[in-house]
Amino acid sequence: MAAVYSLYIINKSGGLIFYKDYGLAGRMDTNDTLRLASLWHSMHAISQQLSPVSGCSGIELLQADTFDLHCFQSLTGTKFFVVCEPGTLHMESLLKHIYELYTDYVLKNPFYEMEMPIRCELFDINLAQAVQKDRVALLGR
Repeated sequence: MAAVYSLYIINKSGGLIFYKDYGLAGRMDTNDTLRLASLWHSMHAISQQLSPVSGCSGIELLQADTFDLHCFQSLTGTKFFVVCEPGTLHMESLLKHIYELYTDYVLKNPFYEMEMPIRCELFDINLAQAVQKDRVALLGR
């Protein structure tokens, strides 16, 4: 079973710009992925405003019985979140690594337009390697 079920990247206005499914069971259709990304963007924004802690950056971890959702928000407002097996460790470091791949292969791509869907082969290849490397590391523990 895969540690990471899926990866989402949401632009600062809440639009889904990248989605990759790594799980084998329970694939969602396109409308459901768009709905989930939009819902997460809204919940994240509301949590920032309702938090009793000043300077809160929003929800970073949502734990459920069947999955965990880890979120990383960049300084530009782009959100990266993974849905993974419950109790999976070190997802924060994986999300930061994915952000580094995003900056290296997407933002530095002269043909990429900001806030648009990501279609970059080098990003896809390196992302697949990062997720596979994370799976191998989890199996070794």
